[in-house]
Amino acid sequence: MPVSKSKVFLWIFTPIALLAVLFAGYLWLMFTWSYSKGERAGYVQKFSQKGWLIKTWEGELAMVAVPGSTPEKFFFTVRNDELAKRINSSVGKRVAITYEQHKGLPYNWFGDTEYFGKDIKVVE
Repeated sequence: MPVSKSKVFLWIFTPIALLAVLFAGYLWLMFTWSYSKGERAGYVQKFSQKGWLIKTWEGELAMVAVPGSTPEKFFFTVRNDELAKRINSSVGKRVAITYEQHKGLPYNWFGDTEYFGKDIKVVE
């Protein structure tokens, strides 16, 4: 008894569609749930837009605890262009960046780091 083309299509399409829905749900959960939230203060010393398909802004914040000491670097990702403009206008000033940490994302798709900048304020 031959199998109809519609049954073959359903046998192939249904698992693929189910996997796509599960993957989309996983991404939604990882973007809405944050592992940690916080704020880091320092000087933005590097900030540029990167990515092959999904362009994100990647930054480097130099955090200095005591003047003259070696700065610790905090790497972060920004997906919001309006926030990126505010960060670019504050380069060279002491700033505090509010961030959320999202674990479990495919980082090279949605940014180079798991730390996503949410806001910035000038501290000086």
